[in-house]
Amino acid sequence: MLGLDLGSQRIGVAVSDAGEVLASPLRTLARSGDRRRDHRAVAALVDEEGAGCVVVGLPLSLDGSHGPAAQAARAEADELAAALDVAVAVHDERLTTVEAHRRLAERGLDERARRKVVDQVAAAVMLQAWLDGRRERAGREEEHG
Repeated sequence: MLGLDLGSQRIGVAVSDAGEVLASPLRTLARSGDRRRDHRAVAALVDEEGAGCVVVGLPLSLDGSHGPAAQAARAEADELAAALDVAVAVHDERLTTVEAHRRLAERGLDERARRKVVDQVAAAVMLQAWLDGRRERAGREEEHG
């Protein structure tokens, strides 16, 4: 699985392990100014990592509503779905950047060092939540047969 944190300047990318249990930061892609080119870069990462699905972070408002940022992310997720040969899902990414900054600060990274990796760490936080939620849903379905 590949997780994406779509920003206006950068795209944070995370990847899951083969067992789809653990998400890890992978890299940060700088936006090129050409969305199709950015999507080709994502497609190359999908191929490189052998990802079977891409999960795009959906920046919902704190009250859960779909504001302009969420609408833009959903529109770009739809564009990615048309451009990629794998499934594209969206997942709530509220507070993932806050959580990423907290984790990086705990590791002793200063603000400048955090800025370089915060997008990919936020993508990993979001992807991990998606993986955990999927595993929980599968467990409940198994219980209720």
